Amino acid sequence: MSEDWAAVAKCINDRVRELGWRQRELADRSQVSQAIVRELQHHTVERRRSARTLEALSLALGLRPDHLSDVLRGRYPHDGDDAEAGPMGSRMDSVELRLAEIAERLDDIQVRLNDMFSRQREQ
Repeated sequence: MSEDWAAVAKCINDRVRELGWRQRELADRSQVSQAIVRELQHHTVERRRSARTLEALSLALGLRPDHLSDVLRGRYPHDGDDAEAGPMGSRMDSVELRLAEIAERLDDIQVRLNDMFSRQREQ
């Protein structure tokens, strides 16, 4: 079976655009090097990637863990596993992921503010 790296690039690019992310953000969230993300997004180097790389990117993009592997092999969500979730299931997962990230950032801000106020009281 042939591998369709161009379809993987399109899938990643469409999803990154939908989420409003930059390449660096995807690299950080997936813990995949920015060089590899760039190669995949621009389809500049066609070589075998580890299943873990595709899984990490899929999860960071709010997709099923094997989504990009399925795209690579020409198997799309409407062909199987994601059919029951429908387009709203994936979208809701993405929204929940973003909300969790926002909550984490707010918690970090709260900790920093508390530290700042504590230092001011000590002065």
